[in-house]
Amino acid sequence: MTYDLAVWEGERPADDKAAGELFSSLYDQYIDTDIDHPPTAVIVKYVALLLERWPDLTEDEDDISPWSTGPLIGEAAGPLIYFPMRWSMAEEASACAAETAASLGLVCFDPQARRLRP
Repeated sequence: MTYDLAVWEGERPADDKAAGELFSSLYDQYIDTDIDHPPTAVIVKYVALLLERWPDLTEDEDDISPWSTGPLIGEAAGPLIYFPMRWSMAEEASACAAETAASLGLVCFDPQARRLRP
């Protein structure tokens, strides 16, 4: 079981409903497509900051990474990254991921709860 987060560039939506609609649109445009969209510079920076805290799953020899996929940057497309983490580490990792997103001016959305974070 995993916990997923979506993080993207752009203005923070007015509310959770608007964020859910925007996430769906971005997902359709960038993730659920056959077109390859290289991640934007700020998304690359975001992933790098997350990987400073925990190793990429592909390099995790000590089983300490919260990420459920690797390489983590592989989950990014254009201005969006939609990524899973291990349920057992989700509370700490998602809080860090949301704070890191906010520090870069990115939007963080929890698709399970359909709400913005933080």
